[in-house]
Amino acid sequence: MKSDIHVCAAWESEHDRPVYTLDDTCPDCGAEAVNSAPAPFSPEDSYGEYRRSLKRRRRE
Repeated sequence: MKSDIHVCAAWESEHDRPVYTLDDTCPDCGAEAVNSAPAPFSPEDSYGEYRRSLKRRRRE
């Protein structure tokens, strides 16, 4: 399912807080608006083992 809520892609440099919209562009600055939903999670994550081991290595 595609999210209808978008957030301004340049909000960190242009605004003091995220600007949400239903349009494809930011209503305040005219920058592109991107999907604000997080990536879907899958319990059958085929690369999860590698990602977790890399995360552990970076912590050490």
